[in-house]
Amino acid sequence: MELVLPQNKLGTRVQRSDIVDFENLLSQHPDAVFGDNEGMPLVHSFADGIYVRQITIPTGTVLVGKIHKHKHPNFLLKGEVEVATEFGGVERLKAPQSIISKAGTKRTVHVIQEAVWVTVHENPTNTQDLEKLEDYIIAKSYEEYEEFEINKLNKKTLYQRCINFVKKLKLKNK
Repeated sequence: MELVLPQNKLGTRVQRSDIVDFENLLSQHPDAVFGDNEGMPLVHSFADGIYVRQITIPTGTVLVGKIHKHKHPNFLLKGEVEVATEFGGVERLKAPQSIISKAGTKRTVHVIQEAVWVTVHENPTNTQDLEKLEDYIIAKSYEEYEEFEINKLNKKTLYQRCINFVKKLKLKNK
């Protein structure tokens, strides 16, 4: 089965549905692997309030990443990859390079030359429990991500309403 990245032409716009469709196609491949595995070793590092995840991805690997809830930095330390996202379309990245992923980013990746990719994430509780970190960092679906964004917006709105209420009280009591 030959796999082709969505709209496999540099600079081409990619839709969210293209990435999901590609992930569904990829999952049917007999050699498909899901989650962490020995073929793509991970290194987890922690600092105060920060979680750093490094993955080494072999040449020829094709993968689909997870949906990240938060904007975060990425560093391609080694190698060359072709990626597709709904935000940047199809791009070729060559190390060394840094990028900022927007919240809600899910990408397809085709590794042209063995890659070492590092992501840096907020870790507000300083947990080293990878399951808890994944729950904080990753949305399991676009629906979950949209719900997360709505809840975040509602919390900001509620917070702003509380601030406005306090300001009114202060003005009233002057």
